[in-house]
Amino acid sequence: MAEGNKFELKIITPDRVFYEGEASMVEFNTTEGEIGIYKAHVPTTVIIAPGILTITEDGGLKEAALHAGFAEILQEKVTIMAEVVEWPEEIDLTRAEEARQRAEERLASRTPETDIARAETALHRAIARIEAKKK
Repeated sequence: MAEGNKFELKIITPDRVFYEGEASMVEFNTTEGEIGIYKAHVPTTVIIAPGILTITEDGGLKEAALHAGFAEILQEKVTIMAEVVEWPEEIDLTRAEEARQRAEERLASRTPETDIARAETALHRAIARIEAKKK
């Protein structure tokens, strides 16, 4: 069990445990807006939206690009189950910029066949990668 103002944070993806440790705060985007979680947060479950994940721990801040999934928030523990989450050093900036450009082009040249929701999600994911890499 975490001590003081810290809680247990575990972030898992289908292929790895991305992060496991103690944090004093974690911030990320949800479908309802940005959320910041401290120890003793009201228990809830939220759906993750693409954006920057910020972990506050004793050594400072850690940031990553978080794309989709959900989080279980308890008073002493937060578990994030993500489709994709990447540390800045894992991101290919050129590829992310190209993905952003493709998504923007799809949105700008809409046709009846354009999947708008998919293009918007691709754009948000690319922007999250770019922001995480440039910080």
